[in-house]
Amino acid sequence: MAEINRKKFKIFSLSANRELAIEIAKCMNVELGKCLINRFADGETQVEIEETVRGHHIFVVQPTHTPVNENLMELLVMVDALKRASAKTINLIVPYYGYSRQDRKARARQPITAKLVANLIEVAGATRMMTMDLHASQIQGFFDIPIDDFRALPTMAKYFIEKNLADIVVVTPDHGGATRARRLAEYLGAPIAIIDKRRPRPNVAEVMGLIGDVEGKNAIIIDDMIDTAGTLQTAANALAERGAKAVYAACTHPILSGPAVERVETSALVELVTTNTICLPPEKKSAKIKQLCIGYLLAEGIKHILNDEPVSELAGLTDSINF
Repeated sequence: MAEINRKKFKIFSLSANRELAIEIAKCMNVELGKCLINRFADGETQVEIEETVRGHHIFVVQPTHTPVNENLMELLVMVDALKRASAKTINLIVPYYGYSRQDRKARARQPITAKLVANLIEVAGATRMMTMDLHASQIQGFFDIPIDDFRALPTMAKYFIEKNLADIVVVTPDHGGATRARRLAEYLGAPIAIIDKRRPRPNVAEVMGLIGDVEGKNAIIIDDMIDTAGTLQTAANALAERGAKAVYAACTHPILSGPAVERVETSALVELVTTNTICLPPEKKSAKIKQLCIGYLLAEGIKHILNDEPVSELAGLTDSINF
């Protein structure tokens, strides 16, 4: 029986990212809990927990990326099963929070789906959630349960520091990411540049201008997620055309939908550095894509929660992070 601070706990994995769950369990020196996930003929999801969870603090690993609705439904059904099996607390590890881009009404008569998903998770019975780099920080306010939003930036900064690159400039692909770029730039001791772009239609970006100097520099484009990679391809090529010596990119969540991998491979990028919040199938892997492991960070989060210790420094919410 696994126990920390006299608290019994178990870690379960659903379908979305079992590799990450195994990584977390190894860091905790425990085995994953046993559960079965089935589909009825009509597509309904069924979850069966194969061991007792009564009185245990349960941690469930399940990012809600593609297929978003399938992964989300699995999570909700699992939470309901745990609640009905008398788990003491139900803690969700959702490194990538699906529907996070629908966090406001951009036009009339649009839903705020990120809030709807928060409601579903709470009603199902979750008592806490751990995430990585929410697309919008205000999503934490959609919940009435504790949310620990961890940062991947220190892990990515450490990777670039160890590459010993000189003459670095950190580039944000839009004005909204300036804060994220500034933080990475502070870690690396580098200036920032901002790409001025416009979107004539969804998933299509055009570079209108560049604020900052990139000529002769190693440019690192930083973003929270990459979906179709249209913006990334356009930005990387624009930086190369403006004299950047080499162009790298970094993001937390490699969604990589549709032609994304092909766009990465044919772009001016030297390397795309991302994390394993999302498990990449073979067809989405590339010699240009480097995934960094964040299981150790989430495992430390579990330990801090069970020990009733603060996670603010661990989550990257303070300036006192040690590499």
